[in-house]
Amino acid sequence: MVRLEEAIRVAEEKDLDLVEIAAAADPPVCRVMDYGKFRYEKKKKQQESNKKQVYVTVKEVKMGARTDQHDVNFKVSHIRKFLERGQRVKVSVFFRGRSITHPELGREMLLKVFEKVKDLSNMEANPRMEGRHMSILLQPR
Repeated sequence: MVRLEEAIRVAEEKDLDLVEIAAAADPPVCRVMDYGKFRYEKKKKQQESNKKQVYVTVKEVKMGARTDQHDVNFKVSHIRKFLERGQRVKVSVFFRGRSITHPELGREMLLKVFEKVKDLSNMEANPRMEGRHMSILLQPR
C-alpha cells in the first residue's frame, strides 16, 4: 500500500497517469498507466467485439387482400431471394375498406405464399391479425 502523494510523484516521474481502478475498495485501488493508451485499447476491443455481432434483418413484403396471382408470384420471387440471403421475411396482407370483413381471403393468400417458399423457410407462427394487417413471419432454414 502506497500513500497518495507518493503514487502521484511516481506517476509524474514516469510521465504516466494515476488511474483509479476500484473506487469502492477499501483502500481505493489505483494504477500507474498511460490513460490515453488504455482508452484506445478499450475502444479497439469494443470495435472488435462489435464486428463479431450478427445483425438479423427482417424484410417486409406487403400485398393487398385481392392482389392478382401474377403480382403475388412476383412478390414470392423477392421473398425467395431474401430467404436465400438468410434474412427473415414478414409477409403482410392489408385490408382496405370492406375487405376487412373477409379475413379468410388474407389467410388463404398467406398460406399460398408459404406453400411456394416452404422449401426455403419455416413459419414462426400462424397468420395473425394486427389491426388492418394480417401477417406471418418466415425464417430461413
